[in-house]
Amino acid sequence: MRDAVGAPPQLVSSEIQPIVSGFHPDPTICRVGDDYYLAHSSFEYFPAAPIFHSRDLVTWTQIGNILDRRTQFRAGTAGPSTGIYGSTLRHHDGRFWFATTNVSDFESGQVIVWATDPAGPWSDPVFVPEAIGIDPDLCWDDDGTCYLTWHVLDFTVGGQGIRQAPIDLKTGALLEPHYPVWQGSGMPMAEGPHLYRIDDSWYIMLAEGGTERGHCVTIARGPSPRGPFESFPGNPMFTHRSSSHPVQNVGHADLVQTPDGDWAAVYLGVRPRGSTPGFHVLGRETFLAGVDWIDGWPVFREGRFDLPHDAEGFAEEFAEGSLDPRWVAPDSEPASVAEFDSEGGLRFLSWGEATDVLCTRVKDFVWLADADVEVAGAIGLRLDDRHWCAVIFEGGRAHATVQIGDIRQQLGSIDLGTRTATLRVSTTPPATAPVPFGYAGPDDVVLSVLRDGEAIEIARLDGRYFSTEVAAGFTGRMLAVGAPSRDGVVRRVTYRPVPD
Repeated sequence: MRDAVGAPPQLVSSEIQPIVSGFHPDPTICRVGDDYYLAHSSFEYFPAAPIFHSRDLVTWTQIGNILDRRTQFRAGTAGPSTGIYGSTLRHHDGRFWFATTNVSDFESGQVIVWATDPAGPWSDPVFVPEAIGIDPDLCWDDDGTCYLTWHVLDFTVGGQGIRQAPIDLKTGALLEPHYPVWQGSGMPMAEGPHLYRIDDSWYIMLAEGGTERGHCVTIARGPSPRGPFESFPGNPMFTHRSSSHPVQNVGHADLVQTPDGDWAAVYLGVRPRGSTPGFHVLGRETFLAGVDWIDGWPVFREGRFDLPHDAEGFAEEFAEGSLDPRWVAPDSEPASVAEFDSEGGLRFLSWGEATDVLCTRVKDFVWLADADVEVAGAIGLRLDDRHWCAVIFEGGRAHATVQIGDIRQQLGSIDLGTRTATLRVSTTPPATAPVPFGYAGPDDVVLSVLRDGEAIEIARLDGRYFSTEVAAGFTGRMLAVGAPSRDGVVRRVTYRPVPD
């Protein structure tokens, strides 16, 4: 890959640049031969659990979504930050295994699927109703026994610790009553367990402190998957809490060994911007670190890898008859939201709710996206169903609409008098100074329409309203497209990062 003038690509340290940017949290990784596979949680969006492939740990390509049938991801309870939570991806005895939690179908327990090809198809699910909670892990002992380890949790009492039991993967039955294992180093919200057999020891790694600014990674080791486990004296082994590091909330890590015997780790982090308390808008992203082993304990080396600057856009005309795996639907299915037009583009089947859209993850701080629409169409920015904005075209007019909490307002409009339009949503650095001389959110969000190739601004919004610190939850910004009429067609969507 080379840039426009033929120079080598710009390289960025893995300490500050994610390997998978945008809303891709709770990374879990495995290697088979020279191939690495990486999967993520995805919450209310379907298809769910995006999966990526790499040969070098540095450049990643999405190869699909693991849960692409509703039998695998039951709809159940809808809403922001429901759905698919933290997971574990492993390869054992010729099969890829994926264990996860569907909070929208919580009482069914953990969900386990398998595949021989990580691009799919993945099997029908096996449910584990004896294991209620989140963040399941699978590991296998030398005799082939599989152990399920998870964080016991309900939404009344809260977290109740890390439990484990051997499991029959064919039926989902626990082979003995579940029992406690290592409960962490003493911080709140010990969750996200992963277990590893390394040399003659078993290691259990947790996320502790919550997935906000106090997030961290802790570890312990013992003689078997059951323990007893000895806590690392230097816990937390990895954190950015109480620091000025540009990447915060780091945690929920997973280890992988390279073909030459080295080690690496993936972990989530956020990149807050703007005035205090800092606002992260892209969601929790996936980062990469090298790992050294010192006195039998892993040590993260964050800047070990040089990454190509992740600045790739896309142009999509929806002419293939199948959607790129980047497109997902909140609390719905893409096939229920839109259908392909015979002349190219998409027609949308419903309108009126923030779920009547197709979405793709925003990956950049400064970017612009255009939608070429005919008769009717819309493009906007979505954080959840109560925090979104869009520029909407219908009846020859384009108008800007925003919803913040319970307040929905039309901000402005322009009469185009045309049957077609190019609508734009973009972000730009904030126009105001930081606190105490201004408010300086992470950015401004601009809603525009193009006329004769020139962008005419309809509305400009404070980007803080589309951040996790304002809206809460576990997701990130999504680019959303739809149409207020079945007569409308979204012919083409383009997305382009802009250097900041």
